[in-house]
Amino acid sequence: MSNDENSNETEVESSEEQVAQTEQKTENVAEEAPAIEESSDDAENAVSKAMAIKESNPKLFFGAIGAVAIVALGVIMMGGGNKNPIPLAKVVNLSIGQTYALKGVNSSDPSATVRLVDVPGSISAYGAPEEGGKKPCQHLPEGTKVKLLQVQEAFGKAKFVQVEILSGECANKKGWAVSNNLN
Repeated sequence: MSNDENSNETEVESSEEQVAQTEQKTENVAEEAPAIEESSDDAENAVSKAMAIKESNPKLFFGAIGAVAIVALGVIMMGGGNKNPIPLAKVVNLSIGQTYALKGVNSSDPSATVRLVDVPGSISAYGAPEEGGKKPCQHLPEGTKVKLLQVQEAFGKAKFVQVEILSGECANKKGWAVSNNLN
């Protein structure tokens, strides 16, 4: 044998080794491919089964979708854990003749005032004063002691109270406030 034949034979052997390695890699990929094909076949089968149920029995199909939606909504609404609820205004059992302190329920400002009006439920009472400036004894500081004279319900659950001011410059004057302003 000549050198050319020897080198050709070596090249053929190395080519055969490369082909064998390529075949091995192809077999490995082929072994993985059925798993991928099976999962996609399963998905296709599930979709085709669902569509078959939709065509043959639409009540069952849409009923199942509705049940899943209700369960999902229930899970969403039940969540939240142990969070503290939003604090509500303290409800005071009102008793005519009792003494209370005024409290501004919608303010955390220590210098806030509570407004008393002449007529219970006056809608314009809580807007800007018409006569330029505050009337005396209409804006009282929080903590002012008052005596409950009368309770009047209005607009469903809203209650207005007539009070008599017990302290300060406005002692013995009367006015109306929202019942939530009594503490």
